[in-house]
Amino acid sequence: MSLVSVSIGSNIDRERHVRAGLDALADTFGELRVSQVYESQPVGFEDGRNFYNLVALFACDWTVGELQAWCKRLEFANGRLPDSPKFSPRTLDIDLLDVGGLTGEHDGVSLPRDEILHHAFVLKPLAELLPESRHPVKGERYQDLWQQLDCDDQPLWPASFIWRGVDLSPGASD
Repeated sequence: MSLVSVSIGSNIDRERHVRAGLDALADTFGELRVSQVYESQPVGFEDGRNFYNLVALFACDWTVGELQAWCKRLEFANGRLPDSPKFSPRTLDIDLLDVGGLTGEHDGVSLPRDEILHHAFVLKPLAELLPESRHPVKGERYQDLWQQLDCDDQPLWPASFIWRGVDLSPGASD
């Protein structure tokens, strides 16, 4: 079994689609570890609707190709169009970040996902869940990578969010 990390985001009917994504992940893979939920401004998008973002971890023995195909089916089931432009609003966006520490190209997916090192909305929740774990390529702890990231142009703020009776709002577990 590999530890899989995925980023989850939505800027269309955010609460409904993030819940649907979490429900599908839990129903398919069992126990999840879920970060707090953050709101962020869209990066590179013309449409200015803010996103909800978080990271989920789960154990799985599927191949990278099987995981990627499942994530795409889930996105499409939640209204994402397969031919939508890269920087367009998202009902549900689920991206594989890391699969058991694999590096390089696997089943057409580049791992670990490059956005980990560049986007606060990915790195902050990942560092929250796995502060002492190391990036498979850089070798640095996620906590340290988060502290080094220049986030001045990538503000994040708490989003009030409850899923299956658990408060995923930042500070809820403090």
